[in-house]
Amino acid sequence: MTSGRLWIWWLVAGVAAVAGQYVLPEGSLTASLVYDAIGILTAMAILISVRLHRPQRPAMWRWFAAGQITFVLGDLTWEFYDSVLHLSPYPSAADAFYLASYPMLAAGLLLLVRQRRSSVGDLIDAAIVATALGLLFWIFVLRPVVADSGASLFEHVVTVAYPVVDILLIALLARLFTSGGARTPSVHLLVASLALLLTGDTAFSVIPLYSEASTHPTDAVFLLSYVLWGAAALHPAMAAPPATGRVTARVGRGRLLLFGVCSLLAPALLLVPGIGGNPTGRLSVAIAAGALILLVIARMSGFVFEVRRQSAELTRAAMSDELTGLASRRRFEVALGDALVAGRPQMALLGLNGFKNVNDELGRPIGDRVLSLLAERLTAVAPGSSVVARIGGDEFAVLLASASADEARAVTATIAHALSGPVVVGGHELYVGVAIGLAGGSGLTPVEMMRQAESAMYAAKQTGEPVRRWTPALDERAGEFVSLGAEIRTAIDSEQFRVVYQPIVELPSGRVAAVEALVRWEHPARGLVSPAAFIPVAERNGLIVELGEWILRTACHRLAGWRAELGDRAPDKVSVNVSARQLARPHFAATVAAALADSGLPASCLAVEVTETAVFEGGQAVVALHELRALGVRIALDDFGTGHSSLGLLQTVPVDILKVDKSFVDNVTEAGRHTVIAEALHQVSSGLGLAAVAEGVETAAQAEALYRLGYRLLQGYHYGRPVADPDFALSAAIVTTARTNAETRAATDSDAGSRPDATSDAGSQYDASSDAGSRAGAGNGAGARA
Repeated sequence: MTSGRLWIWWLVAGVAAVAGQYVLPEGSLTASLVYDAIGILTAMAILISVRLHRPQRPAMWRWFAAGQITFVLGDLTWEFYDSVLHLSPYPSAADAFYLASYPMLAAGLLLLVRQRRSSVGDLIDAAIVATALGLLFWIFVLRPVVADSGASLFEHVVTVAYPVVDILLIALLARLFTSGGARTPSVHLLVASLALLLTGDTAFSVIPLYSEASTHPTDAVFLLSYVLWGAAALHPAMAAPPATGRVTARVGRGRLLLFGVCSLLAPALLLVPGIGGNPTGRLSVAIAAGALILLVIARMSGFVFEVRRQSAELTRAAMSDELTGLASRRRFEVALGDALVAGRPQMALLGLNGFKNVNDELGRPIGDRVLSLLAERLTAVAPGSSVVARIGGDEFAVLLASASADEARAVTATIAHALSGPVVVGGHELYVGVAIGLAGGSGLTPVEMMRQAESAMYAAKQTGEPVRRWTPALDERAGEFVSLGAEIRTAIDSEQFRVVYQPIVELPSGRVAAVEALVRWEHPARGLVSPAAFIPVAERNGLIVELGEWILRTACHRLAGWRAELGDRAPDKVSVNVSARQLARPHFAATVAAALADSGLPASCLAVEVTETAVFEGGQAVVALHELRALGVRIALDDFGTGHSSLGLLQTVPVDILKVDKSFVDNVTEAGRHTVIAEALHQVSSGLGLAAVAEGVETAAQAEALYRLGYRLLQGYHYGRPVADPDFALSAAIVTTARTNAETRAATDSDAGSRPDATSDAGSQYDASSDAGSRAGAGNGAGARA
């Protein structure tokens, strides 16, 4: 038998024993012994449960045990009078034990009530219940006892003492029921036991007053009270920690019903025969009714006060930011509205750059601390008369109620400088940039001014400026973005886009080793729309994902067709540009695999081009690239050399091809740093076993200079513009240039004796050797490579 179910077995056995009392002859010695045994076992059960469950506050249960033992002593004393002395005295020493047990029970109950936190209102609720029940006891129990002229004074005192101590227990029970906090099963059993005890006392006192019936039925009530008391102690919930309670202004249906019944009880008693016509009865009812009315008024006043207090707290919470202590968005909007009525205010909207990375990589607690520290810096440098608010996750606002445009710009410059320094949190030195949008003037609504500031802030983020003031041109641009975004949706549905291909030529043979797939928009009204105009819009509204997938599938099908039609004359690979939004999709690799399977193109014939900024922040983008490498797709790093940390990316990102940015090619024919950088980038790619593609080659001189530096893969207008149907046959000029470059290169190498002859390279340089053991970040088992 486990201790968790011991109380159930006790309850079953106890109820069976109580039922057995009615089988045994009334007043027999056996019935008396069973009665006393139940009482003794209950006291023992309480003491055993204290050692078994080890409650945090055992004193309460010890008081209950002491009261129970004292009550049993009263039973034993009465049995001695009745069975040994054959006397039935009243009052007797047994009554002394009985009455002495009540203060002990009250002490334990008081300790239980004190564990439960409650408000003054709960005390008033308890007083209302106690007053109503006390009135009933006075009318139907105490007053008839006092009016009995046949009893002695001592008998009066003892008889009245029982209902008086019962009223004390009733008050404590009312206090328990009206206090806050969850009630455990043990508490429920305890309350049921006390209720039975009060019922038995009441019945024992009332039955002789109003009838000649025997009080024997009350014995079962007392015994059930014993059993429930023991069950409450044996229940494991008796060791639960003290209830914390609740303080609330909510008036539930139960409490409304309780107040209603208690308030109507006094006038209802006047309708009872023998009470309304009796002066003492009327006076008792009047006193109790007056007390109840005052208590109910006090309770209702408490509710009103509590509602007002909570309303004030909610208002304060709505007007301030919990995390930073700054003003909330609501308070800022109210202040902005007032400032617009009074004058020409200026407002600055601050948006943090890259804050999402802090939360994602270091966790929200670090992010919250960063926001708090930046809020402190912002408050320190903002003018004292300004309103500083946090209006979003990583957005702050400063309201300057009476500042000119120049003063506002000076303030925002100070703010930008204050927030530009690194933030040290949790052992991390973090840099979180800020972009500030300025707006101001008269004749605006709060919503319009905030919209203007937000538009300026996003413009500052796009251009990299620390501060940007709103101008009508920003709205025109925003309107153009919205309009163009809608037209992109239509263009995708009506097939206005087409894919063109620019050759990537391998030297010295002049063979087209690969093509790069590029998208063009043939608008029915605008004509040919530049990718520089619509790609950023598609990036912002998310249509780049759908458009990019269409480009990918089209390019794969086109190369598969060339391979089937041209055989060896077809390019080895097609390069497709992929955006950061596409890489951020968890199932992008599956999309690529589906495009390859649908077209029948081998994975080794596809190269995915990504920019450094798309993969700089790591995360899902890098995961997607590793998944593509596992498929056998080649990875090209586009615009190499212009990003945040180009060389660092080679350690974390799987790369096969480096596409050297056009900015390093433009001046490669001139001696100087551009040539040095171009040569260094080639050496880096060669040392890591990567293919290097020079982009933006527009002249034969650039091609010749790049060839001398070691580049064997060139791309640019010199070899062909992007067209829908490229001609893979080489022009005589290109072949001649390639041969001349090869001869010049060979002669130079022969004289210097320091460079290998690149003209004898076998196979396509675009496929890069897979044997380079020093290659960083490439990983193993990258799939099929040529």
